[in-house]
Amino acid sequence: MEIKNDLVKNILVVRNDRFGEFILNIPAFRALKETFKFAKLSAVVDPSVKDLAESLPYLDEIIAWGRQRHTPWEKIKLFKLISGKKFDIAVILNPSKEFNLIAYLARIPVRVGYDRKCAFLLTHKIADKKSLAVKHEVEYNLELTGLIGAKTDNKTLDLKINKEIIRQVKEKFSLKDLDSLVVLHPWTSDPIKLWPKENFLQLAKMLIEQLNLHVLIVGGRENSARAKEGFNLKTDAFIDLTGKTSLKELAALLSQSKLLVSADSGPVHLACAVGTPVIALFRNDILGKSAKRWGPWVGNNIVIEKNNLAGISVAEVFHQVREIMKR
Repeated sequence: MEIKNDLVKNILVVRNDRFGEFILNIPAFRALKETFKFAKLSAVVDPSVKDLAESLPYLDEIIAWGRQRHTPWEKIKLFKLISGKKFDIAVILNPSKEFNLIAYLARIPVRVGYDRKCAFLLTHKIADKKSLAVKHEVEYNLELTGLIGAKTDNKTLDLKINKEIIRQVKEKFSLKDLDSLVVLHPWTSDPIKLWPKENFLQLAKMLIEQLNLHVLIVGGRENSARAKEGFNLKTDAFIDLTGKTSLKELAALLSQSKLLVSADSGPVHLACAVGTPVIALFRNDILGKSAKRWGPWVGNNIVIEKNNLAGISVAEVFHQVREIMKR
């Protein structure tokens, strides 16, 4: 099917999983917007990502729809919403039987996705080989949009943070000396990707005592209790904001920080998007979870990899912090 770019008026793009994965689609969104210059781009995202998605200039409309179970009535409402918008193209960036079916039933002429989960409903599809980690996730996403000719020369993540939000965050959390702020993110959604919590605690102490830095711990609400138990340093140079920030506020904090040290998790990509250097801790024995696919995307970053994260010493990470601070 020939696609006449100038005649495309409405595009549906679906990426409604976790926020780290969402961020790695920014170049794909840009590719769609640059290629289909006259089209409105509507994005289906997880509700937790909505405020962050609204910051992207490439997305004209945000549709919040999580991956949890939905009632039949909720699904009917979503179908009516999508069907009523008369989309010309649907790009389903995370494989979804639900959205493959909705795009088909809504009679969207061009339906793009992976050769999985009722892929016979799609008009353009590609084999899902992401688990082989031959490329970075950003490149995989651009490969998918490339099926309909959507490409871009600008493959940066590049998330702009409003100065007013930065001011509000500083005021909200009483942050003054941001010139010496280092952010630590000790959590992941997958236990096998965790660096021992005790190591993060020891690193925080070394950063404060030996480098005279201020240390900020961040994470989701689900980690708040563990943060209180494991990171109760009694010093003004340590601040625990676990569970206390929105994604947009976290982006603002990272944009003003010297560095992020993190396990393999969403804040790695958020820091890259706002231009903050990252030290990321990765396993290198599981292809689908490797830094080659999920590591920091370009920029002034360092990846420390081992097949057992417990084998990464605090001294090794501390050394890399000092190296970045010299730059």
